[in-house]
Parts: sequence; structure tokens; C-alpha cells
Amino acid sequence: MTSRNSVTPRLACKASVAVPRPADGAGEITSRFLEFVGDPDFPCVGSKAALARNAIEPYEFGRLGDRRNDAQLLADLAGFARRVDAMDSADTTIRSFVALFDGPQDTDEPRFEAMLWSQLQRLHDLDARRGTPWAADVSRDPHDPRFSLSLAGHPFFVIGLHPGASRLARRFAWPALVFNSHRQFERLRADGRYAKMQAATRARDIALQGSINPNLADFGTAAETRQYSGRAVDEGWTCPFRVRSVNDQG
Repeated sequence: MTSRNSVTPRLACKASVAVPRPADGAGEITSRFLEFVGDPDFPCVGSKAALARNAIEPYEFGRLGDRRNDAQLLADLAGFARRVDAMDSADTTIRSFVALFDGPQDTDEPRFEAMLWSQLQRLHDLDARRGTPWAADVSRDPHDPRFSLSLAGHPFFVIGLHPGASRLARRFAWPALVFNSHRQFERLRADGRYAKMQAATRARDIALQGSINPNLADFGTAAETRQYSGRAVDEGWTCPFRVRSVNDQG
């Protein structure tokens, strides 16, 4: 991997890794992200399963924090949510939506965390102004263990990656937000695949870094918002996200 990528050599993208071709018009960031996930040392087995089925949907945007991204990002997420909800119940494909931003590439963990929550807040505010209700199958309280982020009426679990991440699995050369469907996770739990995938991912993460992410928790035992940015937050951490009603313009 070239010097632009801050990933350690163990997670360097290898030319021998076979990855799906990016969509027409996709640029370097998309190609590099697919290589990043395809690296043999990358620990997330769910992402690897999605990659193998060409089910990672990458979308490139301007700099993280640029408000001009918001409307298009929300529209793309809405389309992804419709596709997930329309999946046949027998379809076991794991799908992920990935928003890739062309900067900044000098973020430390506190700065990235602030930018991540600012981006998610703007998306939610736009969603609420348009009258979109919160997903009925998850909590609206970001400190509730049953919370998931609702956008376009669909619940998502968000994973942030950036160049300054302390966790190697989160250290990508550009800022990225991975949106995974909470409803898809529920289907995985129902058929028994989720626990197996989780155990395999954690074992691979230990092999890569010597420990699992200290913020990791099973759904329903701790607020998932503690995991979004990848920073190891303390017990007193308060999520800055504010859930608005559809009539709240503040």
C-alpha cells in the first residue's frame, strides 16, 4: 500500500487479493477500501462475506463535514434500506453501505468522533424535517442498549474508520462510515449465524491486535453508540446525538 494509507504493514493491501471491480466511475478510494477489506488479516468475517458476494455498496463523497454531501448521502442510504427490506427471507447475503470521504486524512480519534456525530446528526435532522418517522423496531434513546440509528425509516449500526484510529481494523487512509442494517443483524441472530460470526471476528481481532475493542458489547447489554467512532470511551461518556421529532426544526 502506498504511503498515503496509514494502515500498518500487516493490513497493507496486497495486489494478490482478489476483489470485485468497483462500479463504473468509482475512484481510488473505493478500490482501496475493497482491498482493505479483502486483506487476509482484516478481522471482520461479515465484511469478508459481503465482499465475496459483491454486496458491499461503496459511495464516494467530498470531505467529511461538508454539508453538500448530506442530501445525496441520505438519498443513497434510503435506496440501500429499500433494497435490504425487499430481500427475500431466504437470502443470506450480508450487505453493507459504505460512505467514503475524500478527507480529512489527518484526523485523531477525538476529532473524528466529533465529525462522525456531526454528520449523523445532520442526516437525522434532514430526515426529521422531511417527516420521516423513527424506525419502530429500535429505541430512540442513544443511551438505551436497544438503540440503533434510524435513517429513512431503517435502523442502522454505524462503524467509523479513519487514518488516526487506534484499532487496526478501523484504520483506513480516508474517513469512512459503514452502515449495517440492524434488521439484517436480527435475521442473523435468528438463524444462529450472528454468534458464530461474532466469535470468529473477535478471535481474528485478537490475533491482529492482541485484544478486542474494549467498547464491544452484545446488542442489548450496552449502548451501541459507544462503538460507532472506534475510540475507547470511558464510562462517563455521553452520546452527543439528539433525536428530534418530525416537527422539531431546532
